[in-house]
Amino acid sequence: MKKLYALIFVLALFSSCGDKNDKDVAERYKPQSAGKVNLLAVVIDNDQWKGKIGDSIRSIYGAPTDGLPMEEPLFSLKQINPEVFKDPITTYRSILIIESSDEKKFRIKGDVYAKPQQIVYISGSDDEIIAQLTENAAKSIKTLKDNELLSKQQFIKGALNKDKSLEETFGISLNIPSVYKVVKKEDNFVWFERKVSNGTMNIIAYTLPYGSIPKNDTTIDAIIKMRDSIGEAYVPGRDPETMYMITEKAYAPFLFEATIDNKFAFETKGMWEVHGFQMAGPFINYVVDDKDHNRLMVIEGFAFAPSEDKRDFMFEIEAILKSLKIQK
Repeated sequence: MKKLYALIFVLALFSSCGDKNDKDVAERYKPQSAGKVNLLAVVIDNDQWKGKIGDSIRSIYGAPTDGLPMEEPLFSLKQINPEVFKDPITTYRSILIIESSDEKKFRIKGDVYAKPQQIVYISGSDDEIIAQLTENAAKSIKTLKDNELLSKQQFIKGALNKDKSLEETFGISLNIPSVYKVVKKEDNFVWFERKVSNGTMNIIAYTLPYGSIPKNDTTIDAIIKMRDSIGEAYVPGRDPETMYMITEKAYAPFLFEATIDNKFAFETKGMWEVHGFQMAGPFINYVVDDKDHNRLMVIEGFAFAPSEDKRDFMFEIEAILKSLKIQK
């Protein structure tokens, strides 16, 4: 009898190990998530999508993106009927699943069917679903956007620019795609440019004296003044003598607090224009508190692409800027 118990124990142990190994293998070999940048797949039945729940989803996840010249939604929404929610649709990177249920519930799960992936689940009655959409809007948007950013950064790493200008000039690194090229390098200024259809995408970097941007109600004014002086000195228009980049006066920038490379930073999103010429576009600027080197490290991206949607251009730029690493 003892031998029988021992045999059962050994078999159970092997079975347990086998189950664990199977789970580990399944986790390791989950497919790469799919979908265009900032696409949110919404799994919801047709009647709910056409009704007040769909209206709530569109108002939250389709709200305008900050800092763009024309309204573009936070996410491009793609409605999917629950009956067809199966492979390969389950591998979409960002998914919102709405389910009518007697149980009110909100949860977010990562890497369920693919990697990287975030799925937001909301269930309940119609009114409960709408309430949960509203109550959890900020949390779910941040989770989905962070996941989109992670995916974009992973994609960028596949073909990086090997230029050492940032390292040599500032002792920093950015994961910049190889399609960007250095177009200007000076003692305290480096400019990368990427040609796109009908325009360019740009990354610039420079430093400021530590403490030159105050942390009070004059912060945004100081950042605008700083940007304008840098634009006049380094970012000329067609006539370098009279034309240069400034912050657009008719568009108040958005100011946020952020963390870049574990350091405090001011994040500014707004519009730039060229003094003396009809030319404009969006920008995103980070003023990073680099106390260790007694300086402010400024990294900025801006795009010029007339007649083109700019949300995904600026999202790529944001992904690049947030990869900043400052050498110790």
